[in-house]
Amino acid sequence: MSLPFRSAPAVDDLQATGRPLPHEVRDRWMRPYRPGPWRVAVAALALMLAAYLLFAALIMVAAKSVQGGGVLLVLAVLVIAATLRLLRMGVWISGKGLRQVGYFSTVTVRWQHVASVRTAQQPVRVLGTPRSVQGQALVISRRGGPLRPIMTSHNADFLGRGEAFDVAADALEGWATELR
Repeated sequence: MSLPFRSAPAVDDLQATGRPLPHEVRDRWMRPYRPGPWRVAVAALALMLAAYLLFAALIMVAAKSVQGGGVLLVLAVLVIAATLRLLRMGVWISGKGLRQVGYFSTVTVRWQHVASVRTAQQPVRVLGTPRSVQGQALVISRRGGPLRPIMTSHNADFLGRGEAFDVAADALEGWATELR
């Protein structure tokens, strides 16, 4: 008798529609999409750099250069912290509201203050660089002014994954209409 390796075969289908799973608590912050390959690749390279820095710090301390080892250790910790912040970037939702996490700032808006969530065709930046192309952006309007579009079809999570952007945008729009 073979056992299935997944206990719930429709888990991915439920997450793709934006509906919470039956056992999920709505008060937990969650990202309605998976981090994209560009974000994961940059994070993997940065963590590899941190591993080399830690190994170099170990060699420096073994060679009796404690000050040099300490500098490399601090640098490795900074690279790891920056990488973790990079992986946290994006749009997060819960029953409490919507949270836009940028690299240097985080904005949390309660669902009662969200006026609308919609996708719009507009110029968007490619992977955060100054180069702009025509693409889709998730525009979140709140009472008091719109938030800057952090979720676009050309950012590190959705570049080359148009269908994933559509699914995530639909999930966010669904949560907004349901919980407003």
